[in-house]
Amino acid sequence: MTAREATTEALRFARTLLPRKDDFRAARRSPGRDLLAGLTVAIVALPLALAFGVASGLGAQAGLITAIIAGVLASVFGGSNLQISGPTGAMTVVLLPVVHSVGVDGVLQVGLMAGIILLVLSASGVGRWVRYLPMSLIEGFTAGIAVVIALQQVPNMLGVKAGAGEHVWQIAWDAVLLFARNPHPAALLMSLGVAAVILLGARWKPVLPFSLAAVVVATVTAQLAGLSLPMIGALPAGFPAPTLAFFDLSRIGALLPSAFVVAALAALESLLCATVADAMSVGERHNPDRELFGQGIANIVVPLFGGVPATAAIARTAVNVRAGARSRVASITHSLVLAAIVLVASPLVGGIPLAALAGVLLATTVQMIEVSSIKALLRSTRADAAVLLLTLGVTVALDLVTAVAVGLGVAGVLALRAVARSARVQKEALDAEVPLDGERSAEERALMDEHIVAYRLDGPLFFGAAHRFLLELTEVADVTVVILRMSRVSTIDATGASVLSDAIRRLEHRGIAVLVSGVRPGHEAVLDALDVGTHLREAGRIFADTPSAIAYARGLMPARRSLNG
Repeated sequence: MTAREATTEALRFARTLLPRKDDFRAARRSPGRDLLAGLTVAIVALPLALAFGVASGLGAQAGLITAIIAGVLASVFGGSNLQISGPTGAMTVVLLPVVHSVGVDGVLQVGLMAGIILLVLSASGVGRWVRYLPMSLIEGFTAGIAVVIALQQVPNMLGVKAGAGEHVWQIAWDAVLLFARNPHPAALLMSLGVAAVILLGARWKPVLPFSLAAVVVATVTAQLAGLSLPMIGALPAGFPAPTLAFFDLSRIGALLPSAFVVAALAALESLLCATVADAMSVGERHNPDRELFGQGIANIVVPLFGGVPATAAIARTAVNVRAGARSRVASITHSLVLAAIVLVASPLVGGIPLAALAGVLLATTVQMIEVSSIKALLRSTRADAAVLLLTLGVTVALDLVTAVAVGLGVAGVLALRAVARSARVQKEALDAEVPLDGERSAEERALMDEHIVAYRLDGPLFFGAAHRFLLELTEVADVTVVILRMSRVSTIDATGASVLSDAIRRLEHRGIAVLVSGVRPGHEAVLDALDVGTHLREAGRIFADTPSAIAYARGLMPARRSLNG
């Protein structure tokens, strides 16, 4: 490819990632529904944005800023018409340890670096690979995040100061011990009450904003009753000026692992969310590369205003779809409504008790866990159950990064094991391939059946199944010619070719001629690279089909009998 062709191709690909007129064509058909859906989502998103901002360690204002800016940018540049982006519970799980280790400036730099990584991922086409993640890993990952979020909120639920433990379960246990020494039930009752209202209201009327109503009632109750509970605190009435003062070149190497984790989580959650939105709607299909591009743009800009890293939010996206959204106007409307709240009602927001936000997050964690899906996976196969439970357990006991790595590793090993078991070496009767001529004597038929054996290789011949194949094949006895039918070998790697070569040489060392038939064109290069194909081809023992190999084997029999006689 010439430089000019490469430039043309790069420009063509870049145009596929940029916004198009078609993105907002649907808004012309039902603008009223989009505006109403955006208002509904904003009412639901307000308490969540505040709660996730506080949970991340950067404060309520950071959560609001993220919801506003990411909501617009990810919608305009993203690949889904219905997606709502902002702060999420999964992201707070990743960010809280970063805040403790490198501070707020470090989190902002991690978010910006993650945005750049997402842009690179969008150009690589990696987005379409998310469909290959096993459901057991995703469900275990989601359930583990829900448990971690609930444990993170235990101090706020109990109205005590959070400890400094390394893991969330340690922080939760320390909070319980502190509460037991001097119990004050007001915060706990408020959290449980808010959670109960949200969960019961969602069953009764899912479209109504019970989360906002519960937070308002809890705030008013706390003020009227004079309850001494920790509050969000004063919020600036407006937006901070954009700045890059947090960025430090000397910290790039130290923060790069965290940036990769944030980028991976943003990509995974956004693509899964877009898939869910497609399934809930009619005629919608997201562009995974554009979705990563939009999330990358959002995460580059959000830190400049002091916001936390963003990703698509499944709960808010589901509300958007159920509210009748048809285009990206709904997401933009949701952000504009939140911006108006920041400009007009920030003093009221500052008086919300943290216990009320803890109740919102507690209800969110309950809604995150799909009990029916988990039960179905636990009953399906042992492999799925093992991956789900292991991912969930490691997420809670250690951290999110380790859980994803362990879950993927175990899922990969179990998948390879299942694929390896599908590989078979099956002995076949020669009559099934080429019926013997009726004029041949029964003695000659018995002689051929005794000394010529055909084996059919089915499935993948790779490192996971190769050694079992070697054992089965080299156990043949009282045979003069072995025919290997390879037309049904789905794939072959270097290990499989090497083991095949070893098996052939062992058989030949015992004086058994090996013939191969039906080698696929794509497999010839692997066999030739390890001299398997070259060796057999020079001996004239590779055939296009099995009948040709059988005919050649019959020709070998007189010579073999004369040598042995």
